[in-house]
Amino acid sequence: MRETPEDLKELQALLEASLSRSSSHLRSIINTERTLTAEQLARVLTGMCTLALSTVTAKGEPRISGVDGHFLHGKWYFGTARDAVKARHLAARPAVSAAHMRGEDLGVFTHGTVEILNPQDGEPAADWPDLLAYFKDFYGDDCFDWDNDVVFYRLHPHWMTVYAADIAKLTAASQP
Repeated sequence: MRETPEDLKELQALLEASLSRSSSHLRSIINTERTLTAEQLARVLTGMCTLALSTVTAKGEPRISGVDGHFLHGKWYFGTARDAVKARHLAARPAVSAAHMRGEDLGVFTHGTVEILNPQDGEPAADWPDLLAYFKDFYGDDCFDWDNDVVFYRLHPHWMTVYAADIAKLTAASQP
């Protein structure tokens, strides 16, 4: 878990606000007995979590693809090839939806906008060196030309909700 107390406070506020703004149908499924707190979520979402990422074409057509998601500091981070179609979609239209699902046990659903962390022709995000160190440690230092091959994003969520069928089961598996 890499979240600071402030990260967890912000994430908890987002989770509560998102659920309160949801439809009655969604709240009948995702309620206090079937959701995780920010701290529980940060403990469960460690390492790489496959995300289904939805972007939109210039014609407004939806596109979905898979990305390696990393949940750090209460936000999703992911990368793709600089020449990937989704990279062009994200550069033009940064609004996305992402879902991480583990069978029927866990669903994390997020809507927000992405920020490019390592633009090819611009200044990287202030925390890019720390994030790059994390990604190199995870994937290996020599698997990419980190400056030219891959572009990484931070998803700034404006809505996020979590479904957990069995909270005790999920949190027991993630205990330190």
